[in-house]
Amino acid sequence: MALLDKVHQFQTARQLMAAGLYNYFRPIETAQENTVRYNGREVVMLGSNNYLGLTNHPKVKEAAKDALEKYGSGCAGSRFLNGTLDVHVELERKLAALVGKESALVFSTGFFANLGTISTLIGRNDTAIVDRTDHASIIDGCRMSFGNVRKYKHQDMEHLEYCLEMERDNDKMVIVDGVFSMEGDVARVPEIVALARKHNAVVMVDDAHGVGVMGENGRGTCNHFGVTDDVHLIVGTFSKSLASVGGFVASDEDTIHYIQHLARVMIFSASPPPASVASVSAAIDVMLEEDWRHEALWRNTRIMMERLQDAGFDTGPSETPIIPVVVGGDEDTYRMCVRCWEEGVFVNPIVSPAVEPGNALLRLSLMATHTEDEIHKAMDILVKVGREVGVI
Repeated sequence: MALLDKVHQFQTARQLMAAGLYNYFRPIETAQENTVRYNGREVVMLGSNNYLGLTNHPKVKEAAKDALEKYGSGCAGSRFLNGTLDVHVELERKLAALVGKESALVFSTGFFANLGTISTLIGRNDTAIVDRTDHASIIDGCRMSFGNVRKYKHQDMEHLEYCLEMERDNDKMVIVDGVFSMEGDVARVPEIVALARKHNAVVMVDDAHGVGVMGENGRGTCNHFGVTDDVHLIVGTFSKSLASVGGFVASDEDTIHYIQHLARVMIFSASPPPASVASVSAAIDVMLEEDWRHEALWRNTRIMMERLQDAGFDTGPSETPIIPVVVGGDEDTYRMCVRCWEEGVFVNPIVSPAVEPGNALLRLSLMATHTEDEIHKAMDILVKVGREVGVI
């Protein structure tokens, strides 16, 4: 069947496997902590979004166990019908307070939070204006809407203003990552807000990598810049700092009410299971109580960044615990990733289309719970492998 020709023609992954350079779908045998066991070996984990180190926290696990005992393993339906529990509602109140908004709505995944929010709010004759390096869930949310889409050059405020001017006759929303997931740089949210106000546009910030990392006690990028009241919608995920799976959108009560009753991915997808919801709620409590985690995350980031730059690595525009090590070619990136594992460090290869061709990189990410010894051990390995591959 011609439809399946592309299936049989796709050989990229098999070629990488044959060459011993395949670095995806790697089965980890332990919890996502500072070190993990992969393929029978203990390695330093520098490829996890577990920024605050909460996925294996006793209070988080205990909350999940208690919820499993009380509510069972699932909700057997959508939030819209039978799948809303009191723990969902409690978590939504807690999330709204965390990011400084009136109301919040929990989705089954962070991807769904963007998909549902954007496709519901952007209608015919409306325009979504996005940074060209925004997350795939933002791009797909725009595709799922009936509106127009404009992309502006990464962090280019002049180009953003040009796009806003070109859409002067349409209702429009500027959508941006708070922290960019590959480059590790922070969106210029105050400037975006000012331009949006000038051109009568709504602003939405996807803070998947900002919550837990940026702002006071991890309240996010908008809190960091003091512009929470000027940003209309804040989206977040639970699969990074908040130690579980799911996502949310926070805004004023009317906007959340509208999305709640019209978002197709909310109405027609299963409710987040109670154990996941309870673990997120506990993770928020721990994040706010154990403020040393936020401080330790940034301390570790500074140590790693200084060592990488002193060694001669190109770390791009990063200013967060997401640190790219720019390699260039895809094959060298895959090879460096494999060699890092062989020497004792787990890292992630990022190649086109996630980044521009020729800008392939290793995406490193720090945790609050990494020790200085672990960071220096990992850096010694990165330097050794970097020299082997010719990156430094």
